[in-house]
Amino acid sequence: MTATSSAPVDTEDPYIWLEDVESEKSLNFAKDANAKCLEQLGDPKTSSTNTYDKVLSILESNDRIAYVTKYGTMVTDEATGEEDSIMFNLWKDSKNPKGLWRKTTMKSYKTDNPAWVTVVDIDALAKEDDISWVWKGSSALPRRIDDPSLSNNGKRTTRTLLSLSRGGADATHTKEFDMLTETFVTEAEGGFTLPEAKTRASYKSRDVLYVGSDFGEGSLTDSGYPRVVKEWIRGTKIEDAKTVFEGEKTDVSISAYMSDQRLRNGPIYEIRSRQMTFYTSKRWVRRVKFEHLLAPNDPAREGIEEPEEFIEVDVQEDAGVSMVGKFMMISLRSDWVPVPGGTTYKTGSLLYVDADTFLTKGKEACDYRILFEPTDRTAYDGYTFTKNYCILSSMENVKSKLSFFKVTEDGFEFVGGDTEAKIRACDAGAVDSSENDEIWLYTSGYTQPSALSLGDASLVTADAKGEVTEEDEKDSYHVEDLKSLPAMYDATDLVVNQKFATSKDGTKIPYFIVSKKDVVLDGNNPTLLYGYGGFEISLGPKYISTVGASWLERGGVYVEANIRGGGEFGPSWHQAGLKAKRHKCYEDFIACGEDLVESKICKPATLAARGGSNGGLLMGMMYTTAPNLFGAIHCAVPLLDMKRFHTLLAGASWMAEYGDPDTTDWDEFLHKYSPYHLIDEKQDKYPPMLVTTSTRDDRVHPAHARKMVKKLWDLGKDKDWPVYYYENIEGGHGGAADAKQSAFMTALAYDFMWDTLCRGKSE
Repeated sequence: MTATSSAPVDTEDPYIWLEDVESEKSLNFAKDANAKCLEQLGDPKTSSTNTYDKVLSILESNDRIAYVTKYGTMVTDEATGEEDSIMFNLWKDSKNPKGLWRKTTMKSYKTDNPAWVTVVDIDALAKEDDISWVWKGSSALPRRIDDPSLSNNGKRTTRTLLSLSRGGADATHTKEFDMLTETFVTEAEGGFTLPEAKTRASYKSRDVLYVGSDFGEGSLTDSGYPRVVKEWIRGTKIEDAKTVFEGEKTDVSISAYMSDQRLRNGPIYEIRSRQMTFYTSKRWVRRVKFEHLLAPNDPAREGIEEPEEFIEVDVQEDAGVSMVGKFMMISLRSDWVPVPGGTTYKTGSLLYVDADTFLTKGKEACDYRILFEPTDRTAYDGYTFTKNYCILSSMENVKSKLSFFKVTEDGFEFVGGDTEAKIRACDAGAVDSSENDEIWLYTSGYTQPSALSLGDASLVTADAKGEVTEEDEKDSYHVEDLKSLPAMYDATDLVVNQKFATSKDGTKIPYFIVSKKDVVLDGNNPTLLYGYGGFEISLGPKYISTVGASWLERGGVYVEANIRGGGEFGPSWHQAGLKAKRHKCYEDFIACGEDLVESKICKPATLAARGGSNGGLLMGMMYTTAPNLFGAIHCAVPLLDMKRFHTLLAGASWMAEYGDPDTTDWDEFLHKYSPYHLIDEKQDKYPPMLVTTSTRDDRVHPAHARKMVKKLWDLGKDKDWPVYYYENIEGGHGGAADAKQSAFMTALAYDFMWDTLCRGKSE
């Protein structure tokens, strides 16, 4: 795996050889660094802290909630003809570190001890294939576009595409799986099988697959994702598949897929999409009949007229679009005036419109309805549909809230929901949106263990003020508790508070702090400040049991900063930290750290910072621009070389976030937040830093971490620059391929930060 084939050689970079991922020289550097790291910090597996054992016991605990996905219904009692739902789950434990894909019925799932049946044993498959497989999910053949005689008239899922990666990389192998015989469909049987690539594949019908993959020269974008979509007919060779859609080499990716809305009184939509940047796309849509989805030689297509032409969806390129029944949902990332001189719809709003009118008569002829409109402190966070309801999730000051709407012929009618936003994570997902209004309810909080309940959107009630009626302290839509995670760490006397720091430009930056109720304000509390601040990704309350066992149980304070660049207050909050405004993210994080010091929760010597990926870039910036604020830093799977990030692996796809180093962006602002180029040789002291990454990370190139560390070691000789480096040989962008690796990496990081800060108490 050489990631530099398309990257121009930077003759001024003496460490560019570390970009050759699996060269002998690069791997020897990583192995030597790993040995040196464990020699200096100790092996977490044998540490007296027992952090590794605690984390591993959590990750492999049989008390974890087995979350499930429904794959249709089947007759479970031949005598009575009783049907039950088939639920699937991917389960990992100490005996099955790679996992079991298994099934049970809903009736059994509701019991304390469900009767699980193994469908695919990933560990056994890895042994058989002699490949360290990591499960990456499945993509099922939609039941309604399957052969009715095989799917029991759309009740049963019969086929799915399984994705498996070597060692946890983003690139996957695709294998078709028969859900009836519970065996892989071989190529000899006409099965859809694809080699390792960053493939995008979905069923057009049972025997036709949309595939974007690595078909050879010119088939991938600069970001390494599909540039070409082919229509692959079962029983033919992929090499003979017809190209049906192409994008530009400079695009991030393209795709084609089906959206069957017949159950909601809509048509079947065929959709093609070009994602030009991380935040902009163009889409083309046409309505088709079921027969149009079939293979060209299928007898059922005889006499069927050709489908209509594709119509470009005339919305802003940064808007999100999806089809639901007869409506088209439009989420806005910038203000929009669809009718010249008409209403301006605000950034962050969610609109809906009659899809047929929009596509046939144009956007000017439409009646736009607002489902959600943000304020300065609220943000749209997504939605899910049951058969008859829409459940909208929003945030208010980074606290979650659910609202319920009945879907009618004319639109969406509000029927109830949470009256107050709460410091918790609360998500809703349809159990089976084609069958009923049942919903999964997922709740958790910083100190509240995760719980899974069953709800029913049709039970939502509200009085004239829109206030939810509660029964036995349960929301009206709650039906029954199903699973609850026991406390995985001792949260006795822990409290969660939300506070606000003032950034350099006066903006109030929220952060959540978890601490003992009677925390002593003497500056000596080992405090961990975590942040991300990018790609419109929000941080917020959720149960992180590994943080609890590794940090809070020891008496530490845990803090999450909701800095700009994230999505906590919608697209505007994210856009406030883009490109030339990136410094706002870093100023926000520094402001949170300074607020903790000023409030005497901690002092610089007892304050650690941690972040990964884009958060790793954040850590690199804290290391180089605010070294006196932190006593320890953990920088995980980071971006650090912003001069070459766009030439490495998926880096080109992030130029919409950071900028283009090959333009004036570099001189104007990018050089200001490239930690690799900000190392100050005159600096006498930098805080202790642990840098971790994965050899198999094919999203953020491990060279970012490798080069930074090697440069620091070379320039920091005879200086107080303690830097430790560990590169997991497997793991992908997540940094670990199984529970043991994850526990190892977690313990290494938390023990390093804790030990370092405890030494700082005396400073």
